[in-house]
Amino acid sequence: MPVGSVTRGTTGTNRLRRVDRWIAAHPALRRADDPLVVDLGYGASATTPLELHQRLLRARPDVEVVGIEIEPERVRRAQLSARPGVSFLLGGFEVPLDGGRRPAVIRAFNVLRQYDESQVAASWALMTSRLQPGGVLVEGTCDEIGRVSSWVDVDEEGPRTFTISLRLASLELPSIVAERLPKALIHRNVPGERVHDLLVDLDRAWAVAAPLSVYGPVQRWVATIEGLRAGGWPVRHGRTRWRLGELTLPWDAVAPRA
Repeated sequence: MPVGSVTRGTTGTNRLRRVDRWIAAHPALRRADDPLVVDLGYGASATTPLELHQRLLRARPDVEVVGIEIEPERVRRAQLSARPGVSFLLGGFEVPLDGGRRPAVIRAFNVLRQYDESQVAASWALMTSRLQPGGVLVEGTCDEIGRVSSWVDVDEEGPRTFTISLRLASLELPSIVAERLPKALIHRNVPGERVHDLLVDLDRAWAVAAPLSVYGPVQRWVATIEGLRAGGWPVRHGRTRWRLGELTLPWDAVAPRA
């Protein structure tokens, strides 16, 4: 039997563009011998698996995307949209791929929001156990139109990084991401928790960088991230990723306190 619960199925065109772009640059995809990617819990339509495949083709022309859903009727409808390189299966966190294949990447977005925080670790462990060596689970959430997004990069040893991705053109405060944190963090945005400290410092750095807004929101965001780094936060990557509205940190920098 599929493992998991039926989600609301909310989906939409272009909603997952930010995480798709990040996956396209990930070494787990680019270096994979078998570039198989799973879109787990894609929802009420085939939109997000089809978009994911189209975006990843630029990085790996041989990429294959399999959409997996726990609700049979959603799978039946999605199969009408199958095309070369994109297929659909019934299943859940157990990731039941044909022939025992293992994915290089599992994207599970807006899936764990309905679960208790206590269930996250077991769900991560089950999904990552299905990955091929060097594979990665990308688990997170976003708003309905994809302007605010965050996710965790998880491998067989556990969570590795935490990423925020925001549409800068309309950004008022970076802490708006608090509403769209992954399940492992969303209830931890309280004083004394690391993710709360991050969002406080991020808003402060954004305010300090306000004079640079005359040069555009991208310049202001880059200065914000540089300010965070100068303040001791172990920021990953560089300006190429920052200019996309991204911020990535090691998981340990935001992990819940015991």
